Amino acid sequence: MSDRVPATSAVGPKRSHTAIHVVLIVGSVLMVLPFFWEVSTSLKTYAESISVPPTIFPSSPVWKNYTDVFATLPFGAQFLNTVIMTVARTVGQVFFCAAAGYAFARLEFPGRNAIFIAFLSVLMVPSQLFLLSQFQLMQRFGLLNTVTALALPGIFSAFGTFLLRQFFLQLPAELDAAARLDGCNPFQVWWKVMLPLAKNGMLALGILTAIWSWNDLLWPLVVNNDPEKMTLSAGLSTLQGQFLTNYPVLMAGSFLASIPMIVLFVMFQKNMLEGIASSGIKG
Repeated sequence: MSDRVPATSAVGPKRSHTAIHVVLIVGSVLMVLPFFWEVSTSLKTYAESISVPPTIFPSSPVWKNYTDVFATLPFGAQFLNTVIMTVARTVGQVFFCAAAGYAFARLEFPGRNAIFIAFLSVLMVPSQLFLLSQFQLMQRFGLLNTVTALALPGIFSAFGTFLLRQFFLQLPAELDAAARLDGCNPFQVWWKVMLPLAKNGMLALGILTAIWSWNDLLWPLVVNNDPEKMTLSAGLSTLQGQFLTNYPVLMAGSFLASIPMIVLFVMFQKNMLEGIASSGIKG
């Protein structure tokens, strides 16, 4: 009896792999196309940016569009505001969500499940509904047109708490018992044992928070109207006029504003994907 495998048996998997690669390539092109169009438009003249049919490549790159961004906007001040807001929100969310997530996952206290369900109910409410109350709070605190107002409401997150709670639930319960036998109190267990093990989950939350904060537009527009206190997203939105928009300058500013997040994601994408995968959340 022959042990040879028929040559046709590998045709099915090969076709399946080819189809998967085709789908991935098409998806990649669709994802990269808007970014390519942004870079291409940032090097066009205004006439080329509004021409019909559209001009794919600029006839001659106009690098002046990038210098015009700095002449039109207080780009440096807005960049610094965005960095401060992003760092404050990221550090705040990682710290508070790690503490709350650990408490909901590992500590026993009266009403824990009821409180957690109430906490998660925040995710069911559109964030826009909180704008008025948050604005009134910032107004009463005298924080309007300040960098503090940009960051303060964003240092808490129900999603971040849920994400890290799921991560802490995956860790063996024996770790808590062993740490307590060594004389650790609950804070020491969290700080010295759990946080180092939750590094990937915290890093994933940190990257997601940083990207969300960097791109946040609505809240910075509501709370600050001084150009020197705006973020990059809010400042770039002011370049859109009612009757005329200088698209090349707008795209040049958008490209400059996106560079830090691209670098951040490239550097930490592996850790972010590992953190989300190990959290037990499936998409």
